[in-house]
Amino acid sequence: MAALIAPSILSADFANLERDLHAISSADYAHVDVMDNHFVPNLTLGLPVFERLAQVSPIPIDAHLMIDDPDRWAPAYAEAGAASVTFHAEAAAAPVRLARELRRLGARAGVALRPATPVDPFLDLLAEVDMILVMTVEPGFGGQSFIDGTLPKIRRAREAVSEAGLDVWIQVDGGVSRSTIERAADAGANVFVAGSAVYGAESVPGEIATLRALADRATHRH
Repeated sequence: MAALIAPSILSADFANLERDLHAISSADYAHVDVMDNHFVPNLTLGLPVFERLAQVSPIPIDAHLMIDDPDRWAPAYAEAGAASVTFHAEAAAAPVRLARELRRLGARAGVALRPATPVDPFLDLLAEVDMILVMTVEPGFGGQSFIDGTLPKIRRAREAVSEAGLDVWIQVDGGVSRSTIERAADAGANVFVAGSAVYGAESVPGEIATLRALADRATHRH
């Protein structure tokens, strides 16, 4: 399974988002973090800005909704042009119903888990989603250190996906860099969100290529 790189624009220049989206045009997705200052203690951007980003982005947008009441709000992000919409398991009242609605609207449906949220309760519902996002830091802020304790959860999710014979992607988000991406790929992740590692690099396209090569190398060892 080829590695997909999804740089997070949380580390971009918010006054130059269109420019910084084009800077990552060699990536597979642009990861857009929507935070509401309720589910997480940070506020980023909302639907009007998101919709405009989807119109100007050179690559598909992967929306990560760190918000309360995604059952109500998430479908609008699919309608606004997100290729993939990920909501948090801890915030959704009816995750299966929401995932089905996102798919009906033409987006991939993802479910995100905070570092302390176990993956096992969701493994029976794998057929209902397109992606599981295992947060490898506490959601809310960029630039945090990768939590190695999340690796067994990634491994468990990958085993369950393989056993079920499904094409469910496993995404990791938080502290992903040259020093951590191979561990995450080795555990079974195939979609990698990197913010500061990409936008802080001397060459943004070069860093995307390097991260993709490292992840692919780790994946092909299996």
